[in-house]
Amino acid sequence: MQIKETANEGLKRAYAVTIAAKDIDARIDSEVKKIAPQVKMPGFRPGKVPANLVRKMHGEQLHAQTVNDMIRESVDKVMAENKLRPAMQPKVEFGEGYEEGKDASLTVELEVLPEVDAPEVEGLKLERLMVPVTDEQVMDAVNRIAEGNKSYKDAPKTKKAADGDQLIIDFVGSIDGVEFEGGKAENTPLVIGSGQFIPGFEEQLTGVKTGDEKTITVTFPADYPAEHLAGKDAQFAIKVQQVKVPAETKVDDEFAKNLGLENLDKLKELLRGQLEQETAGLTRTQMKRQLLDTLAAGHDFAVPQGMVDAEFDQIWAQLQQEAARADDSAAMLKEMEDEKDDYRRIAERRVRLGLLLSEIGQKNGVEVTANEMQMLIQQAAQQYRAEDRQRFVDYVRNEPMAAAQLRAPLYEDKVVDFLFDKAEITDREVTREELEAAIEAEEDAAADAKPAKKAAAKKPAAKKAPAKKEAAEKPAAKKTPAKKAAAKDEGEKKPAAKKAPAKKAAAKK
Repeated sequence: MQIKETANEGLKRAYAVTIAAKDIDARIDSEVKKIAPQVKMPGFRPGKVPANLVRKMHGEQLHAQTVNDMIRESVDKVMAENKLRPAMQPKVEFGEGYEEGKDASLTVELEVLPEVDAPEVEGLKLERLMVPVTDEQVMDAVNRIAEGNKSYKDAPKTKKAADGDQLIIDFVGSIDGVEFEGGKAENTPLVIGSGQFIPGFEEQLTGVKTGDEKTITVTFPADYPAEHLAGKDAQFAIKVQQVKVPAETKVDDEFAKNLGLENLDKLKELLRGQLEQETAGLTRTQMKRQLLDTLAAGHDFAVPQGMVDAEFDQIWAQLQQEAARADDSAAMLKEMEDEKDDYRRIAERRVRLGLLLSEIGQKNGVEVTANEMQMLIQQAAQQYRAEDRQRFVDYVRNEPMAAAQLRAPLYEDKVVDFLFDKAEITDREVTREELEAAIEAEEDAAADAKPAKKAAAKKPAAKKAPAKKEAAEKPAAKKTPAKKAAAKDEGEKKPAAKKAPAKKAAAKK
């Protein structure tokens, strides 16, 4: 086997490999001797079939397997002899025009990981923004639960429905006198002013009384998910079974017991813990972004473009999915194109930070244990159907790249925790609003990658489909930032995955 380096520029390497025909032939002869004792052929006793006949019977299959094995071995030899650390799977191309009996030639192209000097972890200084949970916030949370569990009582039959009142109605919807699918329901609760139904529906029921019958006309929104209804006028024949008014919800021990808790104090204790956990998560996000910003500012080294491309493709695919669900898909796609260079800078930053954190972790002995990896695999397998879970587990165990991608987020968190332990941390008490503003500012700074860059415009998220048999109901419409949703700073999304192992390099013809 001959190996010749043909390119060495920056992080790119290329090699020409020649596998001699005599070596291939010798390997095939060796394989024939191995399988000959198991070959059965009419007219010969078991194990006595001549080698030339065995080769004639299985030669084509043996030749293909042997060449493929020797290609993989040659790639491994290239990596070992040149002490290469591939950033991703090497690109292996088999020479054209190869015929059995001739030398086999192939090219191996790859990018290597840069040599990164892991920074000293001593002397890091970070500010931790702390948000104390007050009794007032706990009571606000209790009151929100009480509001969400509001009960209603029957109103007098003379009571005219107003905002905040609940109606129990039957309705039948039709277009041009023809009932449409999903437009009919009975004993449906509707709170006037809740915005639960399509525009104009609830407003026309203001003032109705128990027992009233009324026909209203409404227009379905042009972007209504059910295409056969979108933009059309519909009539709804409505019968008001009951007008109900809000009943007073008393926040006391009995209220807590109805929620499955011992008393009101236990409810407050539970909510306080949830609020503290939530604010602690925000604090960690703020500290992590601060840490990553510090690391990014102090390190600027070349990164493999293949890794950047892969990270960028992941960001871009996520953006395209969101654009497809946006109210104004064309506008978001244009915004994406205008910001394309920014997204590539974000991808490059993530890759650089991923390599830097990996180097810090390796230098300081940070590891993901076998037990932790096993738990990760089992947790990830739960997203699949029961019959497919074992297949997923086997796939991850047999594919180093898949295992590395699954391991990367946990490894990053462990390195970050290690750095937190080493850092000099100063605590400062702030309000939740101030903490969220600090996170937003750090997110903008990292995503924009340049101080003068204006934050991206926001887009509305996709509308959810209406419930079955409730065609009159309006889907909710939340708004989320377009740029940040797809390309969040590394405080919440992991940097690019670490290097792919050299083993099992692609060896396709």
